[in-house]
Amino acid sequence: MIDTVAGPARTTAAAVKAQALSLGFDLCGVARAHPLDPSALDKWLGAGWDAGLKYVRERREARLDPSLLLPGARSVIALAASYAPQPGEETPDGELIVARYARGRDYHNVVLKPARKLAAWLRSQGARVYCEVDTGAVMEKAWAQEAGLGWIGKNGCLIHERLGSWLLLGALVTDAELAPDSPHPDRCGDCIACMPACPTAAIPEPRFIDARRCLAYHTIEHRGPIPPELSSLAPGRVFGCDICQDVCPWNRRPRPGTLVQLRARPEQTALSLNDILALDTATAWARYEGTPLLRAGRDGLVRSALAVAPRPLSPAARELATRLLADPSEGVRIEARRALA
Repeated sequence: MIDTVAGPARTTAAAVKAQALSLGFDLCGVARAHPLDPSALDKWLGAGWDAGLKYVRERREARLDPSLLLPGARSVIALAASYAPQPGEETPDGELIVARYARGRDYHNVVLKPARKLAAWLRSQGARVYCEVDTGAVMEKAWAQEAGLGWIGKNGCLIHERLGSWLLLGALVTDAELAPDSPHPDRCGDCIACMPACPTAAIPEPRFIDARRCLAYHTIEHRGPIPPELSSLAPGRVFGCDICQDVCPWNRRPRPGTLVQLRARPEQTALSLNDILALDTATAWARYEGTPLLRAGRDGLVRSALAVAPRPLSPAARELATRLLADPSEGVRIEARRALA
């Protein structure tokens, strides 16, 4: 949402941070609004590592210049909420593993709600605000690093010294003149643990992810069949992939996050193959409404389950896969044929 009329802002960076923490955010920082260096984004797009994601290319200019989102922008407020595991949280036990961020409520709703409250508070102080969480044209990681929340690691994730990389980000662009924080230094050093750990070699260079080879892209964003040379390299990863984060030394003992809604639900950490293969659209909505899993939809979940299911399929799974040979979804039909072969 973009504001068009407001008077001079009456607040400070310290007051903004206190308000953000009171709303449940784990981190808040401020950067001076200015056009970003386009070289990293253009290199990623030029190499085709975005896998042709239209929503990234269509708003390139706005991603690089916050004044195109909010005329007169002076500050960018970076926000972070942790979804790090709770003490004693059990390791997923099931045939199909779900990425950690998707084991609770849909973070878009959970994080956007307090972000909007912070935006409303800023407006009450006379500021104009553009507010978004992951769905707007803002380079959240770049601004989070400039605002001192952490640094962009070699796995492409923002990393914080105490919270690790289990972070969900949001940003507010405002015309309020706020004292900026210092950019966070890079603390990866010589460590490259994440790069060889990626099973599909989706990290061609430090801090660059090739979505065309990333299981997270193929199991969440992509709608067609998954290349078998990729799905066979990380069996069981049905929705997203955390391997490059699991091996990061900064994630060994992360501090648990604040927002309860982001905490993992036991029934959502790992899924039953047979349960997913038996899904219809109505059941998928009833079971996963309000969770990130619906981003893939029923067809995406079933397609991915067939692609990453351990081989050979059990007799029960083979029976279910056979029924899916006539599924309305082409991606499901193709993956069913592959699984049965």
